[in-house]
This record gives sequence, C-alpha cells and structure tokens, in this order.
Amino acid sequence: MANSKLIVVEGPQGVGKTTITDFLRYSLSYTNLYRLCGTSDSTPTGKKKAEDMYVNLLEYIKGMENKSINLVFDRTFFTEENYCRLGKKEYTYTDVYNRLLEQFSKLDFEIYYITLYLKDENLYNERLRREGKASFQNSKFDVQNSINQQRIYLEMAEEIREKYPNIKVINIDNDRDLDVVKQDIRDLIGF
Repeated sequence: MANSKLIVVEGPQGVGKTTITDFLRYSLSYTNLYRLCGTSDSTPTGKKKAEDMYVNLLEYIKGMENKSINLVFDRTFFTEENYCRLGKKEYTYTDVYNRLLEQFSKLDFEIYYITLYLKDENLYNERLRREGKASFQNSKFDVQNSINQQRIYLEMAEEIREKYPNIKVINIDNDRDLDVVKQDIRDLIGF
C-alpha cells in the first residue's frame, strides 16, 4: 500500500512550474524534487534516447516505492509526448508514451498529475519576457508556443483522467494569486 506521493507537474514554458514544484518540495516532508528537460535530439534516433531515459526513470521510481519519500517531478515523459503532438520532433512518441503511462499508473504511490495553465493566455507575454527567465539553447520561448503547449497538456490531462482513475489529475489555473494557488494545491493533495 502506497505510503508516499508521486507528483508530476507539467505545463508550458512560463506557466510557473519552478515556483510550484519548489513550493511542493519545501511544503511536503521527506520530498525529493527532480527537474527534467528531455532530450534535445529531435531526429528519429532521439525517440530511442527518450524511451531509454524514461524507462530507466520509471525503474528508479519503482525502486523508491514504499520508502516514505515523496517524489516531485518538474516535467517527465508527458513533455516528450506534448512536443511530438505539436510536431516539434521528427517522430511520434504515442506508442512509447502509452506504455510508459501504463507503467506509471501501476506504481505504488499516491499518484498526482498536475497540469498548470494560465486562464488568461495573455499573461505568457509578461512571464516569458521577465528578467532572469532561464533560456535554453534548443528551446525558443514564444507566447504562441506556450499557448499551443497548454492546450495539448490540458487535452492530455483529460485523456489520463478518463483512462486511469487511480491517477489524481489536477488542473491548476496558475494566473491567480500565488497564496490562493498554494492553498488549492494543499487542499487537493491533502497536506
């Protein structure tokens, strides 16, 4: 029986994943936080790299079952599927994604899948251009890209909710006051 939480936080660039995953890390006792960025190889050989990486990740998570340690992830294999659905890769990932998701759903944790989104999509203009925003070599921060990602993430959340009732799917509107968002998360996750 699960004695710890597995929380995956997904969402587009600029939605506030770093802020929310930091909050979870420091609010839940005995919690490890992992930040993943995926693979930069968008060619068909990148599919195998991504598959291997996430298969190994799930094996690692399985090894952490029932150790009374909560795990919080800022992005996982859901991001790879999102980018593929958006046509950002030269391959499709859905076959691998479905296998990974099936394994993920069977892990002995209290599993939460959180999608962060901005109800007011115009806020991406401010958030992506703010001072100190990290930039990555292969990742172009662009408002329309974030809006497109958001729509796919919300679609994916609904698919997961319908197919995997043991995964607690939570969509969080992160354009509200941060204290309100944090309280919503406390209430929904139960801490």
